[in-house]
Amino acid sequence: MGEESTKPPMIGIKNLRFTYPGIDGHPPPGSAPLIDDFNLSLNAGDRCLLVGSNGAGKTTILKILGGKHMVDPEMVRVLGRSAFHDTSLTSSGDLSYLGGEWRRDVAFAGFEVSIQMDVSAEKMIYGVSGIDPQRREELIKVLDIDLSWRMHKSSDGQRRRVQICMGLLKPFKVLLLDEITVDLDVLARANLLNYLRKECEERGATIIYATHIFDGLENWPTHMVYVAHGKLQLALPLEKVKEMSNLSLMRTVESWLRKEREEDRKRRRERKAKGLPEYENRGEGTRVVGDPAKHAVRLINNGWAGGRLNSTVAGEENFVFSSNRVLRQ
Repeated sequence: MGEESTKPPMIGIKNLRFTYPGIDGHPPPGSAPLIDDFNLSLNAGDRCLLVGSNGAGKTTILKILGGKHMVDPEMVRVLGRSAFHDTSLTSSGDLSYLGGEWRRDVAFAGFEVSIQMDVSAEKMIYGVSGIDPQRREELIKVLDIDLSWRMHKSSDGQRRRVQICMGLLKPFKVLLLDEITVDLDVLARANLLNYLRKECEERGATIIYATHIFDGLENWPTHMVYVAHGKLQLALPLEKVKEMSNLSLMRTVESWLRKEREEDRKRRRERKAKGLPEYENRGEGTRVVGDPAKHAVRLINNGWAGGRLNSTVAGEENFVFSSNRVLRQ
C-alpha cells in the first residue's frame, strides 16, 4: 500500500451528470441529462480507448474533462483538481485537449472558421515560447512536418499534423484526443501512436483517445471504455476485454455497437406500438418530441446577431423573422 496508494488518480469522474444549458445558463426544466451516472478512474501511464456510436456522448465527456463545460467540481477531477475551475491545468500544459477540428471564432465572419490563414508551419510551431527545442524537433520529425507548408495551401492532413504538433509541444500529464487522427495517413498515424505510447511509458502521462479507426490499435490501449446513450457500459483493462472475446479489437467493438443498435430498434418498436414518441427524451442531440433542451437550443441560435460573439436575446432586440414580417429589429 504505502504512499503510492494515497495519490489521487490522474483522471477521476464520479457520478457525472450533465445537460447542456438553456439561454439562462441552466438546464431547461424537464430536460433529461445527456451524460448520466458516469464513473471512471485512470492512473498514470494509462492509455484509454473511448468507444461508442455516433452521438453516444464521447465528445461531450472529453470536453467536460478538458474544462470546456462547467460541472460540479467534485464530479470531475484531473490531477486532483477541478477540470473547469482550475484554469492552471490548461495554461500550464499539464492538461491538453486536441479536438477533431482546428477552428476559431472570427467576428463578422462566423464561428468555427478553419485555421487557413497565410502563415507558415514554421512560424506557428516556433512561435510558441518556452518549449524544449529537443522535444519540438522530435515532434516535427515524428509528424514529418515540412516547415515551409503554408496553412492556406496545405491539405487537411498537413494542417492536422501542425495542429497535433502544437498541441503536444508542452509536456502534458493528461492528453484528451477526439478523432484527431482522422486526416492522417497510415505512416503518420503509426508514428504518432508510437510517440504517445512512449510518453505514457516513460513519463507516466495519461491519455484518453476517442476514435472509430482501429488500425494499429490492437495492443495500443491499456484500458477500454464503452459509452452508449451517455452512460458507461463497460470500463475494463484491455486484457479483460480480450478474455471476453476472441475477436479482433475492431470486431469486438462492432459486436457491441450491433447489439446496442438492435436493442434501440426493439425499444423504438415497443414505444411505437404503445403510441409513444419513437425517441425518448434524452436532451439535445437526440431526435425527440417536445424536449425542452431541444427548444432551448433553437432559442440560443436565434440569439446570435450578425458580427456578435455574445447573445443579444434580452427581449427580442436581435433580428427575429417570421414567414411574413419582421417582428422587431
